[in-house]
Amino acid sequence: MRDGLLFPSFAGPTDSNYLSKIQYKKESRVADKPGPISADKPLLAVLKGERRDPPPVWMMRQAGRYLPEYRALRAAKGGFLDMVYDAEAAAEITLQPLRRFPLDGAILFSDILIVPHALGQGLSFVAGEGPRLSPPLKEAALEDFTPAPARLEAIYETVRLVKAGLSPETTFLGFAGSPWTVATYMVAGEGSREQADARQLAYSDPGRFGAIISAIEEATVTYLVGQADAGGDAVQLFDSWAGSLSPAQFEQWVIAPTARIVGRLRALRPGLPIIGFPKGSGGKLAAYARETGVDALGLDETVDPAWAHASLPAGLPVQGNLDPLLLMAGGEALEAGVRRVLEALSERPHVFNLGHGIGQFTPIAHVEQMFRLLGR
Repeated sequence: MRDGLLFPSFAGPTDSNYLSKIQYKKESRVADKPGPISADKPLLAVLKGERRDPPPVWMMRQAGRYLPEYRALRAAKGGFLDMVYDAEAAAEITLQPLRRFPLDGAILFSDILIVPHALGQGLSFVAGEGPRLSPPLKEAALEDFTPAPARLEAIYETVRLVKAGLSPETTFLGFAGSPWTVATYMVAGEGSREQADARQLAYSDPGRFGAIISAIEEATVTYLVGQADAGGDAVQLFDSWAGSLSPAQFEQWVIAPTARIVGRLRALRPGLPIIGFPKGSGGKLAAYARETGVDALGLDETVDPAWAHASLPAGLPVQGNLDPLLLMAGGEALEAGVRRVLEALSERPHVFNLGHGIGQFTPIAHVEQMFRLLGR
């Protein structure tokens, strides 16, 4: 066992045999799978309400483009979506950061737009431009799509492969996009800064927009149950565009759908911790925490952690919220930022994380500095 993994640690992209080493057979992973072990999982314990010192750590987008080994694998494998649906490649990417850093959690390598793809909407990723979904629901009807739930099977296989390679003390996090954020992509057919197409549809035809939200809810519950059954210890709901909504729309399209998903998951998989991450919600976070029933709340970098501690329900675990740009900056600024988050959240269950995903150009040395500051 090394660096929290039961897999062998590969040499990295400078090794001429690196790419052949990561293309090992599924059977070799299964052979290394541990038997039943009762182990302390610090991250899972915090999500269930314990306070741990120092706090457990993981990073959003910890498996990704800032890692040279990820870039090497992508160069060999091709496009982003190809890697997501290649279970062995996706499992390898999920595990890469755990070989470098003392992380308490692994986060599934996938994408929030797998759900609309499974609902039958076309999905592609255009280099330099991001995702494209076709046809967009501003021009087409959901009923025109032919559902393709089999597309989820590759993701479940990724979960199984990762679970086989994790040390027993490492928490494995699955995830999905929250209905509002996923709907913004489905309606517009691409990402947008103001989510105007989805917001306009929600105002002009709330019945039609509500049907889209309901379809996403149903698919999301199925998807997250599948991830849990394949080996996930907890799940996170990413609502990246929650901050674009008015208070009334936030209640209708963020809080209410999330509460329904949480309720369904509670009934279907009792004990599965659920993290909610409504990015950009600001003063609406307290209502989200009270009304959705999530087990833990992710804070983005715009939230004052001292305000969050004072305003959120007592004892609610929180996650975050170091500014990813502080991690990119490093040095004294990073040191001060880490200290500020730790001090503000020192009296409640806390998972140390970033306020959003780690940046593509973040120096590895700065990530290592962050872990030293955290006493790792």
